[in-house]
Amino acid sequence: MALNIEVKKFSELKLTELYDILQLRSEVFVVEQDCVYQDIDGKDSEALHIIGFKKGKIVAYTRCFKPGYYFEEAAIGRVVVKDSERKYGYGHEIMKASDKAIKEHYNTSMIKLSAQQYLIKFYESHGYQTTGDGYLEDGIPHIAMVKN
Repeated sequence: MALNIEVKKFSELKLTELYDILQLRSEVFVVEQDCVYQDIDGKDSEALHIIGFKKGKIVAYTRCFKPGYYFEEAAIGRVVVKDSERKYGYGHEIMKASDKAIKEHYNTSMIKLSAQQYLIKFYESHGYQTTGDGYLEDGIPHIAMVKN
């Protein structure tokens, strides 16, 4: 079953959608990955939210930023798929939708992201290439990746 993907500005999010997004991010990044960090960082209001729905429930998500806000390039962050839904390839669907949204909303295809290192091959499959050295972000090995 394909995802129903919606692209929304912060002001367009329903309260229940925002709650479900934050719950999914917390479920994966804080609980599953056992990483205590400040997910609610004050940047959501500036982001474009790419939301993947399955049967009306949010199961995949990213947030995107215009060039110059987060990095010099446009940025994708908080890439997340609910654990029970990963086997369906929804990570690939939400990444394709995020790339498309950046192109349509920010008129660029130059994108940078901070990837958890174990996902390098996943991002490479979407045309991203590693750049620079790896680093720890919130105690998890990351590396910068770019797409032109």
